[in-house]
Amino acid sequence: MNELRFGRGELGDPDVAARLEWRVTNGIGGFAAGTLSGELAHRGHGLLFAAEPAPRPATLVLAKLAATLELGGKSHALDTSAWKSGALDPVGHRHLESVRLEDGLPVWVWSIGGTRLEHRVWMERGENTTYAQYRLRSSPGAVRLRLHALVNHRSATDVVPRGDWTARIEPAPGGLCIQAWEGATPLWLTAPGAEVHPRHDWYRDYRLRSDGPPHAPAHEDHLLAAEIVAGLEPGDEFTVVASTRKDAATGIAGSLAIVSAHARRNAHERGLLEAWRREHPQSARHAAPWVQALVTAAADGIAEPTGGVAHPGAVLFSDACTTSDPARDTLLALPGLTLATGRAGLARDVLEYFGERLSGGVPPRAPGDERPATADATLWLVQALRAYFEHTLDTGFLATLFPRLETALEALASGAQAGVSADATDGLLRTGGDGAPATWMDTQLAAAGLPMRQGKAVETNALWYNAHTAMAAFARRLRAGEPWEKQATKIERGFARFWNADAHCLYDVLDGPHGTDASIRPNQILALSLPDSPLSASQRRAVLARCARDLATSHGLRSLSLDDPRHIDSETGDAVHDARTAVMGSAWTWLLPHYALATLRVHGDRAAALELLEPLEGLMRGRGLGMLPERSDSARPHAGRGAACRAWATAETLRAYRLLTGPRRDMRRRESTHAKDAAPVKPRRTAAAFSDRA
Repeated sequence: MNELRFGRGELGDPDVAARLEWRVTNGIGGFAAGTLSGELAHRGHGLLFAAEPAPRPATLVLAKLAATLELGGKSHALDTSAWKSGALDPVGHRHLESVRLEDGLPVWVWSIGGTRLEHRVWMERGENTTYAQYRLRSSPGAVRLRLHALVNHRSATDVVPRGDWTARIEPAPGGLCIQAWEGATPLWLTAPGAEVHPRHDWYRDYRLRSDGPPHAPAHEDHLLAAEIVAGLEPGDEFTVVASTRKDAATGIAGSLAIVSAHARRNAHERGLLEAWRREHPQSARHAAPWVQALVTAAADGIAEPTGGVAHPGAVLFSDACTTSDPARDTLLALPGLTLATGRAGLARDVLEYFGERLSGGVPPRAPGDERPATADATLWLVQALRAYFEHTLDTGFLATLFPRLETALEALASGAQAGVSADATDGLLRTGGDGAPATWMDTQLAAAGLPMRQGKAVETNALWYNAHTAMAAFARRLRAGEPWEKQATKIERGFARFWNADAHCLYDVLDGPHGTDASIRPNQILALSLPDSPLSASQRRAVLARCARDLATSHGLRSLSLDDPRHIDSETGDAVHDARTAVMGSAWTWLLPHYALATLRVHGDRAAALELLEPLEGLMRGRGLGMLPERSDSARPHAGRGAACRAWATAETLRAYRLLTGPRRDMRRRESTHAKDAAPVKPRRTAAAFSDRA
């Protein structure tokens, strides 16, 4: 795969280098992540976050390896650290010549005079094991590399600003065993061919530039637990192995075993690309490097931590390594993470897991967390099953899941889930009655400290309508489909109430505590981008035009129209970005692919729709190696914000890219027969949607 690379222009600026991020994972919920400069900018940064049994978040056990290169009688720090005082010391990013993404892995090159040192990081699949490899590519003579291993023991979702424990540090074959306290997860640290010496010194007040929730600690301590020293001649390399399993670290007998570990990781990354190319040759043929990078990033989107059960990987992409509703996030991202990358079997596993656990109309939030998911999780489950069936024509699996979905949707309609029920008058789904976030947008409103919506939300009912049209198509495939077809028709008629004739777009919420909410929000794009639209052709054109005028940016769709006074400074006219309104002043990356698909469905222009995705390459390069951030600023230049990597954004971009570059097909499924200006059109199946091939 062609490389994505950053050079001295970006890396020499400490603010830029600390904004650019990298991430690798182990496929079971563990990960390593950080900034390209080496600065630990927030609580999701560290060299080894060990996976824990779901639903517990990963545990940080190794924060960093701070490197110093000794040559010619001088010491050159390669690490960069920021401190609570505001100081930046050391400033090793000044020696960085490049950082690149190579076969899905980050590779650093430091250059000092004629000396070039290369460093790469990867993780063992299925193990809480991180490899940090150093290779002296060139040098006038021998050098010494000194690494300070800084450890911690905390949840990935928490920060303990004051470290006050005394670690137990004991010799182990080839290195040390470090345990923060009795019962804590042990860390085995080995470095074949190098000296490993115990230390016990607290380094206080590392600054965290951005750490998510308001009032979260903005600094923390790390313990220097080991010093690793290696002498290197040009061409030499050595590798530090950090693991929570003794045999995984101490069993590394030498360079051959490490070469094998690296080869396994490379084979995994290349296998992902090969599977994608086999499954989608037309899309892959001319794909740019940034699209290929997203294919390998998608593999990190779903972890299999316990019992081989796939579980929501959006946790791995979150800025705080957590999410309010993993089930909803996973099911939303599932088609893009799996079907668009050639892993239909994994999609089936996840669908089966959630389908078997539907209760009261909704699945559980995550394995090990039996709290009910939000109502829209079930609606995204139906959409994911629709995508899976169209991709595989797996009628047997459809027949297994169909009755469970029937029961679930009927339960939602009847009010089995607190705060959720269907209105018998218009068929629309009402949510938010229990005061808890019911949808993706409600979660963002709650995070911004703004009131959540109650009533009939536009995106919920676009999904509700599509759930019924999908069930009607499923039923026709399996048996008579009249009940679902009739209910879909009723919901379609009811959805006409969302039309805001004055604004030429859709209302955001109907029948709320204060009546109708006419906020112009990006949620309405789902009424165009989902497979079936309840709107007439002229209404679809009008909604798309309104979104283009008021919501669309090159990197996403804004949370609110820029005409909305709720996030605009009354004096300057600029978008406000204080803590309270930062979320509502954002443009959401995952909605840009929906905007592109809506453009195709309204205008039929594939080239124009595909062009809308191209700026995402720049957004990705603005935040790191092969990752799409969750959002960007509403105002120009629309810089990336929030989590450096978000599963929704990666997944929906890949899904849209496949639809826009794959075999041509009719992107329209069903057109409204009840909107005022719509000509009567009989609902129909397309061959692409439900072929008669069993």
